[in-house]
Amino acid sequence: MLTVLFAIGIVVWLGFLADALLGLRNLEALEKEKNLETGPLLSVIVAARNEEKQIKASILSQLKQTYQNVEWILVNDRSTDQTGAIMDKLAELDARISVIHIETLPEGWLGKNHALYTGALEASGKWLLFTDADVKYEPQAFTKALHYFERHQLDHLTAAPNLNAKSFWLKTFVAFFLFGFSFYKRPWMANNPKSKIGTGIGAFNLLRKSAYEAFGTHEKIKMRPDDDLQLGMKLKKAGYRQRIVTALPLIEVEWYGSLKEAFVGLEKNTFAGLNYRISMVFIAIFGVFTTNVLPFIAVFSDNKIIALLSLGNIVLSGIHYFFIIKRMTVFSPAMFLVLPITALLFIYSIIRASFLTFKRGGIVWRGTTYRLSELREKDRA
Repeated sequence: MLTVLFAIGIVVWLGFLADALLGLRNLEALEKEKNLETGPLLSVIVAARNEEKQIKASILSQLKQTYQNVEWILVNDRSTDQTGAIMDKLAELDARISVIHIETLPEGWLGKNHALYTGALEASGKWLLFTDADVKYEPQAFTKALHYFERHQLDHLTAAPNLNAKSFWLKTFVAFFLFGFSFYKRPWMANNPKSKIGTGIGAFNLLRKSAYEAFGTHEKIKMRPDDDLQLGMKLKKAGYRQRIVTALPLIEVEWYGSLKEAFVGLEKNTFAGLNYRISMVFIAIFGVFTTNVLPFIAVFSDNKIIALLSLGNIVLSGIHYFFIIKRMTVFSPAMFLVLPITALLFIYSIIRASFLTFKRGGIVWRGTTYRLSELREKDRA
């Protein structure tokens, strides 16, 4: 049984590796792009709920952008801390900033999605940039992104930021997440105009306003907790021109402050990412264990064939890990040495998030509970 399993694993890893190597060749680095010095208005939309510790630094970094024709629409989504007050003070610093305060959430919407939609309705720019309240930008981020956007005549551009992490185990967890995301979602396929596979990253989703409106706005994904990814996926599937780039020196976000925060944060979208299906949960757990844990155990088998096949799986996955981590993070690929431990942590996060979703009858996101039945219904719609 293990012989067959690991033999299949080698074939699968070879396929993943070939796909990644071809895909990464077309994944460009935004920092190498030229600058768009002047041009039409860019509307930056930032939705925030209880982000008093992050939002000021984020917006101040954006105000330093070398591209000047920008307006900011800050949307305070029912915050119970000082987020709204900080937004108002930022608006006093720069006339290009306007603030929207949302007091109630309409039925049938997730808070963030409604806030972004509300901000987009007030936008006057040719381009819309949806970004998060904890993202920090280098001064040339906007100008390079807009030049790239126009050079490729895009409808949607998303950028992979530097996911900053402080502790060792959080770094390994972030790296493993990106590693798994790479072969599960194949984000580089967004750069293939013949493919219907798309992607989106919440830190940086830049859209042509006319395309956003023609697509159907955030109303198309109003109950998706993985709104950033779904926006990109549905745009590409609908035939809009899309690309993904890396922007590690230009855009930075601290994904989570600790491993515990990562577990809590993934509660909201893990089950959604598995299409709200128990069968997908078991498949995900089985897949992660057999590809990233079991070979590291079986390599010590007395059966030489099983040991060699296990080693083959480890080597191929290690090569794949090396290329993904070197291209999409600033972390050391040497973290592969603890991959089986990180994989077990990831399995724990899947089990935890799925269990809590069922126990609560839905997800809790930023203090608001959304029923599982409603999430499933809106997803099917």
